[in-house]
Amino acid sequence: MTNFERCRGWARTHPLAVDAILAATALVCMVIGSFAEPYGEKGSTWNVHAPGGPSLTLMGCGAAALVLRRRTPWVVLAATSGFSIVELVTTGPRAPVVMSAVIALYTVAATTNRPTTWRIGLITMTGLTGVAMLAGPLPWYAQENLAIFAWTGMAAAAGDAVRSRRAFVDAIRERAERAERTREEEAGRRVAEERLRIARDLHDVVAHHIALVNVQAGVAAHVMDKRPDQAKEALAHVRDASRSALGELRATVGLLRQSGDPEAPTEPAPGLGRLDDLVDTFRHAGLPVDVARGDAGPTPPAAVDLAAFRIIQEALTNVQKHAGEHAKAEVSIVRVGPNLEITVLDDGAGPAPGAGGEPDRGGGHGLLGMRERVSALGGRCSAGPRYGGGFRVHAILPVTTVKQGDRGHAPVKGGTTA
Repeated sequence: MTNFERCRGWARTHPLAVDAILAATALVCMVIGSFAEPYGEKGSTWNVHAPGGPSLTLMGCGAAALVLRRRTPWVVLAATSGFSIVELVTTGPRAPVVMSAVIALYTVAATTNRPTTWRIGLITMTGLTGVAMLAGPLPWYAQENLAIFAWTGMAAAAGDAVRSRRAFVDAIRERAERAERTREEEAGRRVAEERLRIARDLHDVVAHHIALVNVQAGVAAHVMDKRPDQAKEALAHVRDASRSALGELRATVGLLRQSGDPEAPTEPAPGLGRLDDLVDTFRHAGLPVDVARGDAGPTPPAAVDLAAFRIIQEALTNVQKHAGEHAKAEVSIVRVGPNLEITVLDDGAGPAPGAGGEPDRGGGHGLLGMRERVSALGGRCSAGPRYGGGFRVHAILPVTTVKQGDRGHAPVKGGTTA
C-alpha cells in the first residue's frame, strides 16, 4: 500500500480531523492574504496593511465554522456568508473572509443535487457580489468585487463536478456488484438445477431396475424347486437388469467428476431409440406391454428424447410396482404438430391386500420428477386414475421450440446427460 493510499484511508476514517486541518489552512491563507494588496497601482504589493481585530475575529469565526462543514453544510454556508457580508460592508482594508464562504459553497454543491446547486450558487454569487458593490467601501467596478463573483461561481461548479463524478463512480460500483451477485445467483441456480436433474435420473434408474430385480428374484425363489429352468431364466434377467442399472448409474455419477478425474463414460444418453429394449425388460418381468408409435419424422432434440424415455420408464415402473397382478400396460407415442405426446395406460386395480404395495402412486418422487422434466422443457404433464379403473400418464413435450443449440445446455434444463 502506497503512502497516498494510506493517507486516503486515514482521511476517510477521520473526516472531522481533515476538516479541522482544512479550517486551519484556510485561516492561515486568509490571514496572509489580508496583508497583501493584489490590485495596487504598482501591482501586487506585500505587507501594505495589517488586519484589525474585527477582521481577525471574522476570519477566525469563518474558519471555525468550516470544521462542521460536512455535518451541517447549509448552516456553515449561511454562517460564513454572514461573516463575509459583515467584512464586505465595513470600512478600511478588506480581509478575505469570503474564502470561508467559497469553501462552504463548494461543500454544499458537492453534497446536493444539480438544480439546488445552481440555485444556491446563483444566490450566493449575486448576494455577496451585490453587497460588495453596493455597500462596500470600494467602487462597484473594483476587481476585488468581480473576483468574489468568479470565486463563488468556480466553487459551485467544482462542487457539482465532484458530486457528479462520485455519483458516476458509485453507479459503476453498484452495477459491478449487481452483476457479480447476478452471476453468483445464476451459478447457484444452475448448480441446483443440475443436482435436481441428476437426482431425477438416479431415481428413474434405481426405481426401474430395482423393481425388475425384485420381481425376477421373487419369481426365481418361487419356482426354484419345481421349475429350475424358469428360475435360471429369471436369474438371468436379474443379472441383465443389475448390469444395466450399474451401467446407467456409472454414466450418471460420471457427471459429478471434476476436471482431472478419469475420463467419464461416453455412452450416449438413453432415448426413444432404446424403447424396445426398455419394454422387453418389463415383458420379461411378467408385465404385458403394448406399444403404438406414430412419431415418424426427424429425431427429436436430445432433451426431449431423454425426457420421453424417462417418462415411459417411470410410468411402466409404477405399473409394475402398484398396478397389481394381471395388469396390462399400453404405451402410445404420437407426433402432433410441434409436440410429442406420450400416453401410458394400465388397467390394474392396485396391489392385492397384504401384498405390501403402495395404494397411492403419487406418494413418491416419480410423478414429481416427471412433471419437473416436462416443465423444464415447457410442456405439460398429467397423471391420475382412469375412469373405470387403472391409471393414466399423459405428457406433451414441445419439439420444434427446443433449438438444436440448446443441446449443450441440456444438463441445466433437466433434459439430457453430458
